[in-house]
Parts: sequence; structure tokens; C-alpha cells
Amino acid sequence: MQQAGEGSRIPQRPIFPDVTVLLGDPRLADHSKREGAFHEEDLATRDAMKAAFASLDGYAFRYLDDHTTILEDLRAEPPQFVVNFCDTGFGNDPVRELNLPAYLEMLNVPYSGAPPAAMVLCWDKAVVRGMAAQLGIAVPDEVYIRPGDDVAARLPDRYPAFVKPSCADGSVGITVDAVVHDHAQAVARVKRVQAELPGRAVLVQEFLAGAEYGVGVIGNPGPGFTILPPLEVDYDGLDPALPRLLGFESKALPDSPYWTDVRFREARIDRAARAAIEAAAAAMFERLGLSDYGRFDFRTSADGVIKLMEVNPNPAWANDGKLAFMAGFAGIAYRDMLRMILEAAQSRTAAERGTAQG
Repeated sequence: MQQAGEGSRIPQRPIFPDVTVLLGDPRLADHSKREGAFHEEDLATRDAMKAAFASLDGYAFRYLDDHTTILEDLRAEPPQFVVNFCDTGFGNDPVRELNLPAYLEMLNVPYSGAPPAAMVLCWDKAVVRGMAAQLGIAVPDEVYIRPGDDVAARLPDRYPAFVKPSCADGSVGITVDAVVHDHAQAVARVKRVQAELPGRAVLVQEFLAGAEYGVGVIGNPGPGFTILPPLEVDYDGLDPALPRLLGFESKALPDSPYWTDVRFREARIDRAARAAIEAAAAAMFERLGLSDYGRFDFRTSADGVIKLMEVNPNPAWANDGKLAFMAGFAGIAYRDMLRMILEAAQSRTAAERGTAQG
């Protein structure tokens, strides 16, 4: 593996010059967004992405985002290559995020990003935690509460604790109230999450109050596997009375202090700790079967142990997202980050299919 910025790039003719980009449907409800709908900030990131793709030489792009016709559109005119930037799930349902790549596989259409099996594994945070622990990667202490469990009897006696759904995306089910300080708060919060997301398991974890890091990866195991400089979440501007976490407010509510007062910066981390989280990210990328890019989130415990929180197999591609920030730390412009993802995916496909590379 290599650090971002290492080596030189040799320009090459695109392997698959005709690219179709799949996106979430702005016409439909999306409960990971404020008021359950797309807003101007969401459309602005799309415009920035389209402009960046348009600046890449040798490619022609088309965009599909109407989910009422997207399956018929793909079947009627199978793309040469797909960039799967539909991080909302089919029909803007995160449970169905695997459906579009699965359909592309049925059509034998190559695409960028994680395959369906990896998305299934990463969807369940408890499964990711178990796989990480099996590899010797530090993870938070956790209690798994199934639907129908006696909540009060299952709760740990270690507080503060962090309550979140085991299966969710976009920080749905995680708000400022997710950090609880006693048994009564924990019972109330678990029942609230169960009511909002019926039928889903709930996790009650030790709350890791220390530094929070993100590790971004572009490429695939082997030459060109690039780990971007780690990101640290900067909570210094946040009211100290508020819990330090990136919940729904930070992603969907522009008038929240979590939106306005939390920043991202290049991680202030020593060399050994950085090497450890990068190694953990690389190991989980391969173990989970991710492809082309991914993001890994870590937090630090009170005794200084950095622990894996979750894995994002289809992370935000936006110009204001964590992956773009990490690329920027390496001096990689947004357009070049997108190019790297596209080239990594096409090179992988060429190797898998024996397609000649220019």
C-alpha cells in the first residue's frame, strides 16, 4: 500500500470512456435528510460532482437518478461502465443500497464501489465489530439488544454510554440524546430508537469521548492501494455542554451547532497510532471485500485506545464530505479524487475481465 501523493501518475486512455453515474432520487422522500427531502445543499454537491467529472479528459458521462425508471433505463441501454454514487439506496431506502449493484451484476455491467455482499456486511455494525475483533482490531465494549429483549435487564452498568441502531445509515437514529448517563436514560433512549426503527437491533456501547478519526482508502489491495491522510473531527468550537458526536444534526440540520461549529482537520496523531489505524483500515477493507474506495471511522477511549466504530463501503462522494477533505490533506483536488476512484474501479474491472488497458 502507499500513502497518498507517493509516486507519479502516467496518463492513460480511459478503459471504459462511456460512464453512467447512478445517484439518489431527489424526487422521492429521503429520511436521512432534514424534513425527509433533498435540499439546495444536496443539489449543490451534485452540481460540483458533475462539473468535476466534466473536467476529466476522455470520458463521456450520463446521469440516472429517477428511481421509478432506473431499472428499465439500465436494462434498455446497458452502460459500458457505471459509477455507483447512489449512497441513498434504491428508492432512497438505505436497506436497499445493495439492490442497484446487484442488478448491475445481473446485467453483467461493471461498476465502481462495493459489491452487494460487502454492503450487507457493513450495514450491520455489530457484524463489522465482530469481524474486526476477530482480526485483533480494538472495538468498543457493546451490548446487543434484539427486538423483544427485556431492555432494562440487558443494559450494561457502565456510563456514559452510546445508543445507536445496529443497522442504519446517514446517522439516522443517532442524535444529541444518543449519549446517556444512567440506566433510566439508557432505557428511554433504546425504546425511542426501537420506536423509530421497529424491528431493528439496538447497540449500547461504551461512549468513546476521545479523539475521533477517519481513514479514507482509494484503490484496491496491491499496487496503487492508497491510504489518504487521516482526518480528525474538530469539536473545539462546539459548546462543551454538548456531547461530542457526529449525529443526524451534523449531517441534516444547518441551524444546529453540530453543523455550524464542528470542523474537520488533518489528524494530530503520532506515527505509531496512525500506522495502527491505517493497518486496521487496510485489513478490514480486504476482509469485508470492499472495492475501489471506502472510509473507516475510529474513536479513542478514555485510556487512549483507538477503536474502530464503523466501516463505510459507499461513503459520501461530495466535495464537502470527509473523503474529499482527506484527499485535500494530501494535495489531491476534488476532480482528481473522483478520477482516482474511477480509474481504480476501471483498472480492477479490466483485470477481472481481461480488458486491454490503453
